[in-house]
Amino acid sequence: MGKKDKNKKKGKGAEKTAMKTDKKLANRQKKLITKLGEDDIENIVAKYESKETKSSDLIESVCAPPTARVNFSIVSHPDKEELFIHGGEFFNGQKTVVYGEFFSYNIAKNEWKQLKSSTCPAPRSGHQMISVSTDGGQIWLFGGEFASPTQLQFYHFKDMWVYRIGKKQWEKINAANGPSARSGHRMVVTKKTIFVFGGFHDNNNSYRYFNDLYAFSLETYTWNKVDVVGTGPAPRSGCCMIANSDGKILIWGGYSKASVKKEIDRGVTHADMFSLTFDKSNTKSYKWTNIKPGGKKPPPRSGMSAAVAANGKVYTFGGVMDTEEDEEDVRGMFSNEVHTLDPASHTWRKLDISLKKAHKKQDTEMLETKPAEEKTLVFDDGVFTMSVGGSSKITSDTRNKPELTELPGPSPRMNAGIVVCKSTLFIYGGLYEYGSRQYTLSDFYSLDLHKLDQWKTLIANSLTEWLGSDSEDSSSNEETDDDDEEDSDDDDSDSNEDDSSEMDTE
Repeated sequence: MGKKDKNKKKGKGAEKTAMKTDKKLANRQKKLITKLGEDDIENIVAKYESKETKSSDLIESVCAPPTARVNFSIVSHPDKEELFIHGGEFFNGQKTVVYGEFFSYNIAKNEWKQLKSSTCPAPRSGHQMISVSTDGGQIWLFGGEFASPTQLQFYHFKDMWVYRIGKKQWEKINAANGPSARSGHRMVVTKKTIFVFGGFHDNNNSYRYFNDLYAFSLETYTWNKVDVVGTGPAPRSGCCMIANSDGKILIWGGYSKASVKKEIDRGVTHADMFSLTFDKSNTKSYKWTNIKPGGKKPPPRSGMSAAVAANGKVYTFGGVMDTEEDEEDVRGMFSNEVHTLDPASHTWRKLDISLKKAHKKQDTEMLETKPAEEKTLVFDDGVFTMSVGGSSKITSDTRNKPELTELPGPSPRMNAGIVVCKSTLFIYGGLYEYGSRQYTLSDFYSLDLHKLDQWKTLIANSLTEWLGSDSEDSSSNEETDDDDEEDSDDDDSDSNEDDSSEMDTE
């Protein structure tokens, strides 16, 4: 009896220590936010959401193409040759900007318009959109996240919006019992039902990945958590998810984090595939089935983008594959490969798109990132020509800004926007990393899916300056002297805690 009570007491002690640790991390972050003069994330988001009104005053204006961004959402008009882009984020090494802009692109006219309204979703990234033909065309948007300029604070959304294309109006849909706040989820529509799967929630102190499945009826405007039998995908974000006209849904790939050892997390790139179909034994529920696809499968990658053509064929592009150097250090292999998937036979095929003769001998499919060295290094892989030199404490790369060489088609990248309109594949933006540097892209390409002969450059490749440090350390993880003095009064067991947290960008 005494032993049982002793174990119970230990349990309470462990719980108390965990609560104390969480409180310490929150206090440290709060002090740093105050020191930097950054407003509370709730107040920042509230300023955007307070703009909601009962009627729409949307204004269209011809504009320049969208600036560089990643983790935005892109869809095609269900009936016309037109694309829509919303949101996204940009990071230059010092500051994060999250966008709330809404653009349309007229393919025939090669014309961009910005659609402004006081009634619209707040700025966000990592959200999802789908389009349907109902009522002259509708665009549905769910979830996403907002990051403060320092990336010390994150706010995740769980709101559902619809943009009625014919009326040019946004409307917020208030429906109970939907998915929890998240970003990095995936969303598809089939048979007048929107399905939302997975995603993650991260507050910079802790994170959680999801593998739940929700359905939203486009007829009743109601949410339901889907009852699924069988063993399905593990929790993840950034996976590929497509729906067939017959209602079958495929999910594969994705990304999540797992603990390697105390205070060290390692990203996990998933390579499995699952199908979601009606359970024949119970037509009100669904069933997961593990799929073993055939053909020339793409290597396991995170940040790979996927789109479905009118004939049901799936096209995927890009992504990054981590290669391990040691337990705490990885480097990325970026791709610009295009693969197709036959969802009926689950067969993969790699597309060999024609390249200019000058580039045929260059390996433009995989690009490996390497850490910057102290000595001057000239890096030329046929995609980027980059000069890196000097101390790792460089705060600006104005002098060492990468110079791009001509390349037929999109360069290697992750999290690019990909969409099919009619018989043309479009790719816009995304992210490329070089060591600790992150270059957000703004280029735009199209590919005729009937010919598959050559990429058409709509907006040429261009990189903005990287203003951050070449070191993996950042000012957001520095602690003040006051913090150190306060921490010295805490238990020794907490003295080695690392309160930094890397945000999932899937």
